[in-house]
Amino acid sequence: MKTLFVFASLLLALAAQAADGPYDEAADARLAIAGAQAAAAQARVPLIVVFGANWCPDCKVLDLAMKSGEAAPLIARDFRVVKVDVGRFNRNVDVAEAYGVPLKQGIPAVAVLSAKGELLYATRSGELADARHMGESGIHDFFKRVAAGPRP
Repeated sequence: MKTLFVFASLLLALAAQAADGPYDEAADARLAIAGAQAAAAQARVPLIVVFGANWCPDCKVLDLAMKSGEAAPLIARDFRVVKVDVGRFNRNVDVAEAYGVPLKQGIPAVAVLSAKGELLYATRSGELADARHMGESGIHDFFKRVAAGPRP
């Protein structure tokens, strides 16, 4: 019952967010990443680069979970975040590839960079592409494992 309620709440939130998605389709991805990397360096925390699209339901679920779900306090405390729009896999694909993120495995996908900009982790097998079914606990556990990983 609780899972059904959470899922229904997420669907309502997604419907409210339908017109305004979490990804800025006009943003310069490299410039946005550079700015977020500078903020991460100043805060001495890793940067999560989230690759996704506004049409993607799993991307919207992940965005909501990162902002207000179980994972939100962890994300806010231990990371900085920047979102990169990939359109219909026709935008910023080269940026994702530069971080070792194979978008063909599904979105949302992430690269985690150290405060110095070094790659710490990249989703290579579509680990978050089924965010709708992972639930808040699954998303939280994913980022908890990432946060516990090595930090040069």
